[in-house]
Amino acid sequence: MNEARSMVEMGLDDLSMSRAQVEWGVTVPWDPAHTVYVWVDALFNYYTALTYADPGTDLVDRLWPPTLQLMAKDILKFHAVIWPALLMSADLALPERLFVHGYVLKGGERLSKTTGNIVDPFPFIERYGLDALRYYLCREIRFGDDGTFTDEGFHQRYTAELANDFGNLLSRTTKMIERYRAGAVPADPGGDPGLADEALAVREQVLAHFDRDDVTGAVEAAWAWVRRLNRLVEEREPWALAKDDARAAELDQALFSLANGLRIAAILLWSVLPTSCEAVLAALGEPGDGLLLAGARWDAGTPGAHVRPPEPLFPRIEVDEVTA
Repeated sequence: MNEARSMVEMGLDDLSMSRAQVEWGVTVPWDPAHTVYVWVDALFNYYTALTYADPGTDLVDRLWPPTLQLMAKDILKFHAVIWPALLMSADLALPERLFVHGYVLKGGERLSKTTGNIVDPFPFIERYGLDALRYYLCREIRFGDDGTFTDEGFHQRYTAELANDFGNLLSRTTKMIERYRAGAVPADPGGDPGLADEALAVREQVLAHFDRDDVTGAVEAAWAWVRRLNRLVEEREPWALAKDDARAAELDQALFSLANGLRIAAILLWSVLPTSCEAVLAALGEPGDGLLLAGARWDAGTPGAHVRPPEPLFPRIEVDEVTA
């Protein structure tokens, strides 16, 4: 915001609210030869839309001022200088926070129709799914910074993280519960207090990142938990425990911890992978309300839930060459 502060400190000129000889736009009522300056019209729509977005309902008292307003850095002046001035002139409350985001780059250049380097998202969505594209952008490009989109990087994250780390973990966990416990998630034997503490710490990290508008940091923290669960599979080796009846309690603990850990992961990742995380919760026999982060607690699972091993969450896609 130093750039916006500098604009103000250098001194501000009066702003003309209308433009002449512009064929499109809102006509000035008292002068049909003029139209309202597009940025005055556009900016006030943030506020005026609240009076007609829901027919017959005025949402101003409920939703104004915004707690967070997002914009790209190329329109910083309009949102950080002109917009507050317009609101103050109308005696309206200002947005509490402004978040200025960067650009998606390709080949070191900003995506632009002029240069012709636009990435068409629809082929990626059709092939990999919308969740995968959203995840890649949030994970690869730190929220707020410029970042580079590459076809190869997209496919690598899809395969290594979504298909292998997350999708394979769900498949292994549900299949083991189905095989060793007839599909019923065991009750918590209470033997994993350390893991429960780790889950709580991850939840607090994710919340802290979101509070700082750090979406990438939140995803990274949640993904560290997914990888922790993958390590847990190798540490506990449920397939080995299942061969020894004397270790039934250990098997119950391992299976419960994996299912419960996955439930928590799905809630923490819901905002980035909503469709996929809904499928994860359904496969675990859990309610599908991942919007409530309060549910990302060790003791918040559904007792006696029955799993339903799903189709591959992120089907493996073999490509010789990924091109946009």
